[in-house]
Amino acid sequence: MKKLIFLQLLAFNLVIVNAQSLNTKLAKLTGQTARTTTKSGSLPFDQSSLSAERLKIADDVIQSWVDKGWMNGGVGLIIKDGKVAYYKAFGYNNIDQRTPMQPDQIFRIASQTKAITSTAVMMLYEDGKFLLDEPISKFIPEFKNPKLLDKFNPVDSSYTTIPASREITIRDLLTHTSGIAYAQIGSETANAIYAKNGVIAGIGVKNITVAENIRRLGPLPLFHNPGEKFTYGLNTDVLGYLVEVVSGMSLADFFQKKIFTPLGMKDTYFYLPTEKKSRLVSLYSQEDGELKLMDEVIRINGTFYRDYPNLDLQMHSGGGGLSSTIMDYAIFLQMMLNQGEYNGVRLLSRNAVRMMTMNQIGDIDNGDYKFGLGFGITTERGSARLQSQEGTFDWGGMFATSYWVDPKEKLVGLFFRNVYPTQNGDISDRFRVLAYQAIKD
Repeated sequence: MKKLIFLQLLAFNLVIVNAQSLNTKLAKLTGQTARTTTKSGSLPFDQSSLSAERLKIADDVIQSWVDKGWMNGGVGLIIKDGKVAYYKAFGYNNIDQRTPMQPDQIFRIASQTKAITSTAVMMLYEDGKFLLDEPISKFIPEFKNPKLLDKFNPVDSSYTTIPASREITIRDLLTHTSGIAYAQIGSETANAIYAKNGVIAGIGVKNITVAENIRRLGPLPLFHNPGEKFTYGLNTDVLGYLVEVVSGMSLADFFQKKIFTPLGMKDTYFYLPTEKKSRLVSLYSQEDGELKLMDEVIRINGTFYRDYPNLDLQMHSGGGGLSSTIMDYAIFLQMMLNQGEYNGVRLLSRNAVRMMTMNQIGDIDNGDYKFGLGFGITTERGSARLQSQEGTFDWGGMFATSYWVDPKEKLVGLFFRNVYPTQNGDISDRFRVLAYQAIKD
């Protein structure tokens, strides 16, 4: 199963400047063995909950993808009953240089940033700073009196509007039901309107701040009335700016002081410190069966810098700007599985976590796959399609990182790569299958 709500992220055309073909070098991957580690940070390491024999199947499947040249490398991690049971790196970080992928590699996690931003919002909610059904315009005035797109002229990107049915609420933003779309990677109409008004998707771009980006977005037309449909868009970027406005801190500082440091997440940043820049993973693309190392500048209805985590920019995108290790992100997910607490530190009440990880969009869109407050949610019908049980929450990033959390099985799984686009994108789905089949009953 792959979520319908990812399709708009996966369908747009990516143009890579001077990318180098690596077809002739793929043979170098064959025979590169997995690297296992028991360095699991503050999480205990214990493989007894999973079958070593069955986990060998996972090793063989993932290694076969490397050997066939379907991926350069990746890292997989499984936590069962609060203990790390599987933590391995496969393949190469850089094929040309024959640099092995390491378990502590730092990945661009893109939209996995959204869950962390949503957590920050819920922390402020529980501090009494706002109610979820308050209008966002109370805090960001540019969203006052929202307009709905009526007619659009593709010749010059001009448009007419009509009044929206109501104001956008904070809950609408958390559930992607506000009517706000994505810049650069959205529909042709959304891309055109946002580009004309200087609104960007939020990562790897110089000379703009999140405040400037969101203030430009505020007066622009919605693509449906709030609460009417699910449209994956810049909603969480708006929430990131809300965190800044309400807390009086930059989003980077709020994350660091309120989430990362308390949880012991030592490798998660918008922009990496000098001593960690060498651990940023290489970014590949895969088109026509070829793996290509992306060039420094990438064009997606505009440009962004491939190694943006190694720059020192002012844009802190709550929707996609973070980079992290698989272990750091696993700690964050274990906190969610623990109902808001990790290692003696509580970020959220159990009822806040309950709200975040339940269906918040009712019967609109997405069939048997729903959305909570920052997470995709597996319904009872959805659980018939895969091993994950009802109530599993998950998401991923456009550069091929992914995760899921199954509260009933007390299982956390993550598989991280950095490649976009990819023609062999289901290794993350296979990894989920391989994790469940290894559980000892």
